[in-house]
Amino acid sequence: MVPLSEAKINIATHGFLYGTAVFGGMRAYWNEEKKRLFVFRPYDHFKRLLNSGRMMAMTIPHDEEGLIQLTLDLLRMDNWQCDVYLRPTIYKADMGIGVRLHDLKDEFCMFVLAFEKYVKNDTNAHVTVSSWRRIDDNVIPARGKVSGAYANSALIKTDANRAGFDEAIVLDNHGHVSEGSAMNLFMVRDGVLVTPPITDNILEGITRRSIIEIARRELGLEVVERSIDRTEVFIAEEMFMTGTAAQVVAITKVDHRPVGIGAMGPITTQLRALFNDIVRAKNPKYSNWNVEVR
Repeated sequence: MVPLSEAKINIATHGFLYGTAVFGGMRAYWNEEKKRLFVFRPYDHFKRLLNSGRMMAMTIPHDEEGLIQLTLDLLRMDNWQCDVYLRPTIYKADMGIGVRLHDLKDEFCMFVLAFEKYVKNDTNAHVTVSSWRRIDDNVIPARGKVSGAYANSALIKTDANRAGFDEAIVLDNHGHVSEGSAMNLFMVRDGVLVTPPITDNILEGITRRSIIEIARRELGLEVVERSIDRTEVFIAEEMFMTGTAAQVVAITKVDHRPVGIGAMGPITTQLRALFNDIVRAKNPKYSNWNVEVR
């Protein structure tokens, strides 16, 4: 473990040259009452990271439990007392030219940063349907967090922001709603919570999975995973996006059309509040989702 300023990777590294790296986005939350930091669902995050690595022919000498211990050691070192974001990465570490995945060395690294909001306007986001399409799973593994694939997300996000929107909705190659630039998507129609299935080229989000469970268990909502047509978003009662960095972002306009009443709806409001308490270890029913940094 070294200071972040001293963590260097050579510019000829394969992962840098070709995007042959996979990463995880994780958060730890400071509980002011308990004066403790809690890592949210680290086992699930590391399981997804290792699965992403398998898709890219990567192996490292750590399992989920070993990676959790590394994470706790790293967080203890700086004695963080605020919300933080963690970025674990597995990358092809050999230097040189040549596009491939085999016969290359795999390395692991991770850093931590203080972190607050990912989307500033997270209670009143205005979004647009992007002209870019979501990468297909037969092109680059959509369910894996592959670094090179995020060029797709960058194109989507920059065009949306430059056009004056907070975020974008991205369609798959069949014209169905897939997700945001780097977030999963939910809508409420006729009181039912609807989200695209994992087969519509979405990232299998940890926050998405958490929100589905919370909605069913705490609000008694029917949750349906199905394909969503583009025009359905114009007649939804509520919409929101979810992600580790973004948490729960309320969408109130899509291409200048109001969603529902044009303000954050009651279901989104309740889910945001429930999720915020859970990640800060304030709800004992979900204590198994939080790992305390001691």
